[in-house]
Amino acid sequence: MPRPTGNVRLKAARVAAGFNSQQHLADALTQHAKDMGVRGLSIGVRQVRRWESENPPWPQPDCQRVLAHLLGQGMEALGFTPPWGTDGPRQVDQARHALAAGGGKTPGGRASLPRKAAVAPHPSTAGADFMAVTRAHRRLYWSVAPAELHPAVVAHATLGCALLPETADSTRREVAAAMAETYLLAGRIEFFDLREPTTANDTLLLALQAAAEADDTMLGSAIIAHMAFVPGWAADRDGARERMTAARTYARRAPASAEYLAWLDAVEAECETRSGDSRTALHLLGHAEDILTAGNEHPSPEWLDWFSPARLAAFKGNTQMIAGHLPQARESLLHALTAMTPAEDKQRSVVYGDLAAVEATSGNPERACEYAGKALDQLAVTWYATGMDRVREVRRALTPHQAERCVRDLDDRLYDWSTTLSALGR
Repeated sequence: MPRPTGNVRLKAARVAAGFNSQQHLADALTQHAKDMGVRGLSIGVRQVRRWESENPPWPQPDCQRVLAHLLGQGMEALGFTPPWGTDGPRQVDQARHALAAGGGKTPGGRASLPRKAAVAPHPSTAGADFMAVTRAHRRLYWSVAPAELHPAVVAHATLGCALLPETADSTRREVAAAMAETYLLAGRIEFFDLREPTTANDTLLLALQAAAEADDTMLGSAIIAHMAFVPGWAADRDGARERMTAARTYARRAPASAEYLAWLDAVEAECETRSGDSRTALHLLGHAEDILTAGNEHPSPEWLDWFSPARLAAFKGNTQMIAGHLPQARESLLHALTAMTPAEDKQRSVVYGDLAAVEATSGNPERACEYAGKALDQLAVTWYATGMDRVREVRRALTPHQAERCVRDLDDRLYDWSTTLSALGR
């Protein structure tokens, strides 16, 4: 008789509760979420399948609440392992009930990860040492291939999960903040580079839990804003707007720099653009420009290395292009290219791709192919899935001109051995 595989605890609990298939459980969880007043939670059979796999991901807080309430058991009893580990029955039980209720609380009211008493607490230098690696990964993101960097980033986060219960006070907060930034970087790679939005959302949730432990509201705001990209890119306007409201609320609790506030506008503008409301997006981008011009006295956090006036111009050019304002889009995108520093080279493939799209829409296939070729040149140096997506979109737009020599030459570049293997391998 074959040995059962996968998360047998959840499977057993499902069957015991009368749900004979994964689809039945998914439907019941979605309905139970509505009955519990959990807004916007829809659980599909694919998610249940992942939970019943050999290495199930740690569910999101709302999913934990509904699962525990419907099946009458805690997360670990259902076969899930928290990312920060366990520490014996008593603490497991405390964490189980806290998480099922939506997160543990300290006397100050913020969410808390399970703690354990260290036999030999780490020295106060542990936080700075752990953060030093986080900073190194942050810089390496702009030059190292994401598929190669990602395992190292995840391993570093795993180390943080082991360190966190063995630290206290300011050292614990420093480790937690570094963990939050590390998980944020992993989530960024998963979403923008590896095109795994579901995995990215789960990873960003871990980042948010760590930011809560560090009580770092600015970092929490940035994480939630990144989470808004997930529904935003799926054209789920309500879901993106709700997350952006949360991100702005967290930002108000800390001294946010003008640059950071402008980035929030840019994120929301991109989500609105993908939902078909370019008018609102352009208004948000204009507001972002005004904020940057006015400035304020607050410095930007050191981790805010993914935004600049040049990036804002790139955001604006993309929205103008989608809105059909082609001359304005061309001007904004060319300005972005000129203003970008060498540290921002990874983003150039996206800007070149958008310029190619402007030219393709304007009926200039040769110019479009020239910009698409420059995007491919940049992708050969710094791979970026978002940039490759832009090139593919341009090639689809050039279908009416595919008999022309310039388009055939682009195909030779787009489908040579190196590019094809690189794209399919990633």
